[in-house]
Amino acid sequence: MGLSEREQKLLEELERGLIESDSGFAAKVERVGNPASKLIAGILLSIIGLGVLVTGVFIQFAAIGVLGFLVMLAGLVVATSNLQLPQMPSGPKNSGSGPQGSGRNFFEDRWDKRQGGQ
Repeated sequence: MGLSEREQKLLEELERGLIESDSGFAAKVERVGNPASKLIAGILLSIIGLGVLVTGVFIQFAAIGVLGFLVMLAGLVVATSNLQLPQMPSGPKNSGSGPQGSGRNFFEDRWDKRQGGQ
């Protein structure tokens, strides 16, 4: 379902206002570009690389297979270059003994308990 003409104009006004009010955001938007186009380009490059890899295996020529793998790997790097993983919320702190550092997590606490609380 597409946006109506009024909604598109309102969205464009909001974008212009945001870019004018926050120059840092505008610079970041220009630097990053369109993440959807990078994703599509990366997927296409990966598919081409997979085709070259299969061709190299089919004709039994290792250099073409390696080249196909590298092209496929480059496609995956391009596709995931703008991917941002969500921040993991920090779990509840244990009230047990021992120093609790800011970078501690559940598994580190369990490991320390198994090692005698060192």
